[in-house]
Amino acid sequence: MKIEINEGFSEIGVVINCPEVSDEVRKIETVLRYHDKKVVGVRNRQTHLIDRHDVLYFESVDKRCFIYTSDETYETSLKLYETEEDISEPCFFRSSKSQVINIMKIVSLCPDFDGRIEATMENGEKLIVSRQYAKLLKERLGLK
Repeated sequence: MKIEINEGFSEIGVVINCPEVSDEVRKIETVLRYHDKKVVGVRNRQTHLIDRHDVLYFESVDKRCFIYTSDETYETSLKLYETEEDISEPCFFRSSKSQVINIMKIVSLCPDFDGRIEATMENGEKLIVSRQYAKLLKERLGLK
């Protein structure tokens, strides 16, 4: 992949030159399109705008949805499936019925019993990828 940066323009623009539009090109487009979009979370009755790239994972607990960063937890008014639809970035992955994780924040993976995978996140927290989603995660990461 060739990357070229040119200065002197009045605004930022990105042009992707490719032989054909592939899945890889679509992923790059999605990352660029949503790179600065924020998610909204509430903590201590204050509304916060959170950079998507700071999110480790989203989790649904007792019909409430939470946003986890490396050092804070926020609540969102969206349901988990609505959050998943709103995010629609390649780096977010449904890991179980109740979690969507940011695969860019995974430090290591360890096989768990019954086909599940234990994912260790950047902050040291360990999350379980259910066996239903384990194969998809391996494919997404290019693992066998």
